[in-house]
Amino acid sequence: MTSNRLSILELRSVRGTGGGPEKTILLGTECTDRTRFAVTVCYLRDLRDPVFGIDERASQLNIDYVEVHERHSFDPGIWKPLASLVRDRRIDIVHSHDYKTDLLGLLLARRTGVIPLSTAHGWTGQSARERYLYYPAGKRLLARFPRVIAVSSDIKNELVRHGMREDRVTVILNGINPDVFRRIDGRDAIVRRELGLDPTDVVIGAVGRLERQKRFDLLLEAFAPLARTRPTLRLVIVGDGSLRGELAARIAALGLGQSCTLLGHRLDIADLHHGFDLFAQASEYEGTPNAVLEAMAMSTPIVATDVGGTGELAAHDIHALLVLPQDVRGLQAAMQRVLDDGSGARLRVAAARRRVETELSFQARTRRLEQVYEELAREHREVKAIGGVPHHA
Repeated sequence: MTSNRLSILELRSVRGTGGGPEKTILLGTECTDRTRFAVTVCYLRDLRDPVFGIDERASQLNIDYVEVHERHSFDPGIWKPLASLVRDRRIDIVHSHDYKTDLLGLLLARRTGVIPLSTAHGWTGQSARERYLYYPAGKRLLARFPRVIAVSSDIKNELVRHGMREDRVTVILNGINPDVFRRIDGRDAIVRRELGLDPTDVVIGAVGRLERQKRFDLLLEAFAPLARTRPTLRLVIVGDGSLRGELAARIAALGLGQSCTLLGHRLDIADLHHGFDLFAQASEYEGTPNAVLEAMAMSTPIVATDVGGTGELAAHDIHALLVLPQDVRGLQAAMQRVLDDGSGARLRVAAARRRVETELSFQARTRRLEQVYEELAREHREVKAIGGVPHHA
């Protein structure tokens, strides 16, 4: 190591505006202990991507952010600037976040001697190439890492099934900044007015990419019968994606045009929660869902499917109401229960808020991550001291 501080390179490849991992990377970096760690965040940016938005988000934070541009997905031209970045910043640990940068992290480790680390956020893609080629190969690739962080126990178990040693996988749940995500007195009426909602409306909010994984189609199926018996009930879906047209058509077919709104992509999620009486998530798969964390922090009652790390964030009937995936009737019943039992919902949101202020804060998560950095560096020094060969070499 070149100084008292460890130098970390956060390395990520993503298109568009990204998703939950971007919040973890960008906001987690901002609250890193800078007396002990120097963190550079590097994104691979495909020059063909017209809506890339990570740079704009990073510019609003006090972090060291750089980009390496690529002309296409397999551009060999990215290698030289990446290697130069590692050398010039005297990087100790390359922390990758997806199958593409996992491979690059291992190659950089072999070429430059840096320590590779990966966070497995989950495998949400639906294309045949991702499901049958990239993801299986990526899971086997992770078995070459000296340490992998899994954002849920479910992901850890999947990695172990693909050859990763159990003692090399550390579960660190996603975190949130409870100071940024908190309700502000007086904002409810203002946000509702901005969204065109009446003060008497009862609003169910949902947040996520409009892709199959999130199963907004099932949420619509569960919402429809509730809307027929509650004229003031509204559903607001925040997010964008490839299924926007299909969901709009489904809203029309169910006769929900007056009670359901597709709001599109928004960055002001904390503010939007002021307009929600209930947060609902119908996903069939999650890693550790940031949208649930945000609802917990914003004291919004939660109904969510018990998938991935959701149950590790929010315990059923303590912090949220959890239902089985693809259970439309269960989802409907849970939403009905929240709407009918205000006192029970208030107890759950208070418990959820306490949890994000302590165990699930970004500060708590970052301290656990920093511990992994230090353990990796110590193990690396010990192996070199006895003339051994690192696991990834």
